Amino acid sequence: IRSYGIAVCRQYSSGSAYPNVSLSTPLPGIPKPVFASVDGHEKHETKITTLENGLKVASQNKFGQFCTVGILVNSGSRHEAKYPSGIAHFLEKLSFSSTAQFGSKDEILLTLEKHGGICDCQTSRDTTMYAVSAEVKGLDTVVNLLSDAVLQPRLLDEEIEMTRMAVQFELEDLKMRPDPEPLLTEMIHAAAYRGNTVGLPRFCPPQNVEKIDRKLLHKYLQSYYCPERMVLAGVGIEHEQLVQCARKYLLNVKPVWGASTPANIDQSVVQYTGGIKMEKDMSDVSLGPTPIPELTHIMIGLESCSFLEDDFIPFAVLNMMMGGGGSFSAGGPGKGMFTRLYLNVLNRHHWMYNATSYHHSYEDSGLLCIHASADPRQVLNGGDHYDGIELERAKTQLKSMLMMNLESRPVIFEDVGRQVLATGKRKLPHELRELISNVTASDIKRVTTKMLRSKPAVAALGDLTELPSYEDIQAALSSKDGRLPRIYRLFQ
Repeated sequence: IRSYGIAVCRQYSSGSAYPNVSLSTPLPGIPKPVFASVDGHEKHETKITTLENGLKVASQNKFGQFCTVGILVNSGSRHEAKYPSGIAHFLEKLSFSSTAQFGSKDEILLTLEKHGGICDCQTSRDTTMYAVSAEVKGLDTVVNLLSDAVLQPRLLDEEIEMTRMAVQFELEDLKMRPDPEPLLTEMIHAAAYRGNTVGLPRFCPPQNVEKIDRKLLHKYLQSYYCPERMVLAGVGIEHEQLVQCARKYLLNVKPVWGASTPANIDQSVVQYTGGIKMEKDMSDVSLGPTPIPELTHIMIGLESCSFLEDDFIPFAVLNMMMGGGGSFSAGGPGKGMFTRLYLNVLNRHHWMYNATSYHHSYEDSGLLCIHASADPRQVLNGGDHYDGIELERAKTQLKSMLMMNLESRPVIFEDVGRQVLATGKRKLPHELRELISNVTASDIKRVTTKMLRSKPAVAALGDLTELPSYEDIQAALSSKDGRLPRIYRLFQ
């Protein structure tokens, strides 16, 4: 049936007709829909409660039948000044082993399996994170398990011996990897913060593997694993339900190592030193018949700022503006192909294998680094001055990356936990988005000028035959006659 040449009815396959209503027109006889809105509610979405023993409970509800719950501890390799380095590395490997309630790691995994759960532990320079993802209905079991894993580990001799073997294997594997970035990151921290706080080894030094035993671990845990240094964080669960579980399993629990002694906590503040750390030639390292190309891998770092400072956001934008990646990266603007390190280094010089910017930030300092991999004769010649800062693109890319990452439940969990552990509160995505939008070109210039005044930290490995001395690098960085290595001019 047609009216004025326009179809007003469509035919079912059975032959009957129904009205042809536009998708933009409300259906007749259907109630008006009520759409969900976050207006006025978003600022209340992260709830925080502090228990009587000082433990913080933080949560954010999220639709779904699964949740991510974990305990974050203000403890990491930076706190090992009074101990042999490597304790945090050992605790990561020993996590979710036998406890007071669970006889083995397998028993823990089988318990989680009943609720579709998985567990993981990660340590960094300043935080240790025990996390479980499982069905919401298994929350009570999950918090009980977390409490037991963190506060009641058995640390049996055979478990410690197995951990020694795992650590030794990881140390050997670290030096054999074709990707030098993890090793360079370790080296640049050691050079930038020589012998203190975040400059202490993240991985257990080989000479300390045999020194770490149960007695030493208990002594460390007694100082750092106390409730006031912990956050129980959860995403995808009701806050009151999480608080109830925390009171049940974390409020009056005596740890296996006895009463806490927080008076022994190391209160050292970061001392940025700058400097250089080099490793020998890697050309004989090979995972097969073909040796790794004889490249120079160099990472140059300059002091930025703490994540507690206002300048943290401009530094994050600057890092995004630098961007970069490997020479085989592909994609469009969303992959960073218009960042400075792509436009001025990788796209111009075929001999550059990698040029990437990294930003490491802690509660009392930060480090902005550029990692370059190239032919030994060319490594410090990467990049020229670039006219026109792509500020808006960098800001948009940073906001996009932030929002996309926060679609993931485990990422939200880590964000909630880390922010509450460090500051006692959480900046929500819309607040961070606004802070990024407010960054101006003058902010970028100001933080860059401040950063370029700091003494450089340099880490290098591979073929070092053509690498200039640290004094030459430092002199070039501070030169006023235009002889600045072009890799530094990328910042200007």
